[in-house]
Amino acid sequence: MQMVELIKTRRTVRRYLPKKIDMDILTELVDCGRLAPSGINKQPLAFHIIQKQELLEPVFRTLSWGGLIAPKGTPGEGEKPAAYIVVLVRREFPEPTARYDAAAAIQNMILAAWSYGIGSCWIGSVKRSELAQTLHIPEDYYIDSVVALGYPAESPIAEDSEETTRYYKDEEGVLHVPKRPLSTILFVD
Repeated sequence: MQMVELIKTRRTVRRYLPKKIDMDILTELVDCGRLAPSGINKQPLAFHIIQKQELLEPVFRTLSWGGLIAPKGTPGEGEKPAAYIVVLVRREFPEPTARYDAAAAIQNMILAAWSYGIGSCWIGSVKRSELAQTLHIPEDYYIDSVVALGYPAESPIAEDSEETTRYYKDEEGVLHVPKRPLSTILFVD
């Protein structure tokens, strides 16, 4: 896929096929994240890949899914992520620059994932202390976000709406993601 098509077709995915993601692909995603822009090139981020079966469920339990459509946004059995990338920030770096760096890295990773046909969900609602203990995260890092990954078992739809930005599932369980129309947010000269 060309970059513009990747950007325009990527949607958050919360339901996944029970199919493992190759570690080489996961490593490539982190490499794409590492190469994102970084304020003053400080590079405050580190990344923790989780793909071992015995860690997937403990990580899953620390995450909250799709608050606007809860509990329908939470993956059920057989639909859970095949892997996670936990985005870490070294505590020595100031806010908000480190968070901007994390956002740029995450965007790179989720677009790279989509280029492999892998869906993602960027999760900020995380029980950080519990997850840090589960993964033995060093004290000099804090958890920014978690990126859930897997081959999609759903196909969310983006659609223009001037009325709402609230995403929802229809009667068939299809996720609809309203986006403000370009004509309402673009100002020129």
